[in-house]
Amino acid sequence: MQYLTLQNIGFATGFILILIGIWGFLTQKNIIKIIISFALFDTGTHLLLVAVAYIKDRTAPIIDSSVNSANAVNEIVDPVPHALALTAIVIGLGITALMLTFTLKLFKHKKSLDITKYKDLKW
Repeated sequence: MQYLTLQNIGFATGFILILIGIWGFLTQKNIIKIIISFALFDTGTHLLLVAVAYIKDRTAPIIDSSVNSANAVNEIVDPVPHALALTAIVIGLGITALMLTFTLKLFKHKKSLDITKYKDLKW
């Protein structure tokens, strides 16, 4: 059971979500399902970022009286991957909202969410 750690579970779940998202990109014809696949892919990358930054028995990067300043490097986790994950969550939310807005406009114009019906910009 030594392989069943929190970090390994995070890696496995992140990779599974990324694979499900890629599968959805490639196989789905409905635009909403493609957007959901993008969201799953995005969530998998966030989970991988957090799993990479996880170090067992370390505390949050807040230096106060509970953390010795001289030995802080060995007692706290690196805050950069967590900050990147937060930034990626905000950017992913904005992109998802933009894709849903475009989908709404496309549906109003063509009355269909099937991606094969949109051939206006094909070469």
